[in-house]
Amino acid sequence: QVQLVESGGGAVQAGDSLRLSCATSGRTFSTKHMAWFRQAPGREREFVATISLDGRLTAYADLVKGRFTISKDNAKNTVYLQMNSLNPEDTGIYYCAANYYYGSRSSSDYRYWGQGAQVTVSA
Repeated sequence: QVQLVESGGGAVQAGDSLRLSCATSGRTFSTKHMAWFRQAPGREREFVATISLDGRLTAYADLVKGRFTISKDNAKNTVYLQMNSLNPEDTGIYYCAANYYYGSRSSSDYRYWGQGAQVTVSA
């Protein structure tokens, strides 16, 4: 069974930083590519960032490029999303996802999902 557990969300002010974590099982971490998506109220779930199985490849949505960084810690079986210079448009529920293939920006391509972590950014 694949389990993804997000943590690290919260309420911050514009310009602040947050780091989200996604803990997985060892088997998941070593066999699947990982990604972060987010969903704002009334909007569709959108791609944020993805990282390849070996951690060598990353990709970001244009809206977060230069502000967010995705990384992984093999020893802890954990994927991170460091979010800097947050603004109110970054508010939403952030989901960790796992996939057998790297590079997809479509949520429908991801089979495994965490429960989500709320991020709220006030002006």
